Amino acid sequence: MEQAIQHGADVIIRDWVRLRAGERILIVSSQKYAVEVAAMQQAAQAVGSVADVLMLDDLHEQVGQYFDDREDAFDPYNAVIGAAEYSLITTRAVKRVIARRNRFLSLPLSTRNGQSLLSYDFLNMSLPKSRIMASIIMACYQNASHIHVTTELGTNLDFNIEGRVPGFFNGCCHDGKGLSSASVEVYVAPVESDTNGTLILDGSMGYIGIVDSPVRVELRGGRIVEIEDNASGRRLKQFLARFHDPENMVVAAEFGIGLNTHSRCAGNCYIEDESTYGTFHIGFGRNIALGGVQDASGHYDLVTHAPCIYVDNRMIMDHGQLTVLEPSIYI
Repeated sequence: MEQAIQHGADVIIRDWVRLRAGERILIVSSQKYAVEVAAMQQAAQAVGSVADVLMLDDLHEQVGQYFDDREDAFDPYNAVIGAAEYSLITTRAVKRVIARRNRFLSLPLSTRNGQSLLSYDFLNMSLPKSRIMASIIMACYQNASHIHVTTELGTNLDFNIEGRVPGFFNGCCHDGKGLSSASVEVYVAPVESDTNGTLILDGSMGYIGIVDSPVRVELRGGRIVEIEDNASGRRLKQFLARFHDPENMVVAAEFGIGLNTHSRCAGNCYIEDESTYGTFHIGFGRNIALGGVQDASGHYDLVTHAPCIYVDNRMIMDHGQLTVLEPSIYI
């Protein structure tokens, strides 16, 4: 296991962050992930750099607010890895990192099965392959104004993306123009007041894991207006209440398509879940670093399987299979 963790740390420092000798890097994490932090420090040392560490224990989902309030916290560094329990990617501090032309990698280390995220196979997704897949999908978004999504279970959703610029994550900060995430996906921030329809959630509920049974979620005017009252629906409501931001945490802030063919949506690791090829996810809450204007106390994603996705009436995914790629790309 130690060898697998070090391999994952080497991939992150060498291939994703592309740390160079003499650069300054900060790893934001907690004592829970001391083993992973030490592995990344060792990887940084191997390329001629020294990694500073900021341990933030007991903040949990409030870690985003911490870096909203400390917008200049990352200024001394060429690169920052957010390796805490929760994602920092939509915070003001991260937005400032990118504006200063430095690099930020979102690497939330939270898992539900005790396995270190750095030992997960999805870290081995080919960067060139993900780059090609993402570029083809983003080309379909050019000048588009509307996304329509359906599933066999009854999902029927409409997103307004007029004027919004898509992006993609594949771990590599260079590909993301300074900003990246361990998730492998194409994303776009929909117009915050104009997502409507029904989501039948049958995959993962972000940090809280897999659904016990499908959950119907109704959206009107860009907001969740109803969550089905079943076991998983009640878990989702309880999770949302922890943010103490009921007005903003129900706003549909991101539409994402998973592209990682090494990932499986098993509910053990939310970064893996939302990356899984054949799924889509809706991000709720903050999206100010994703091309949107919505502020909130956090961000979370709901993952659903096997969608049919249409962009301005052109089908780009059919029951979880992209229809705009050559068959050879899946090899």
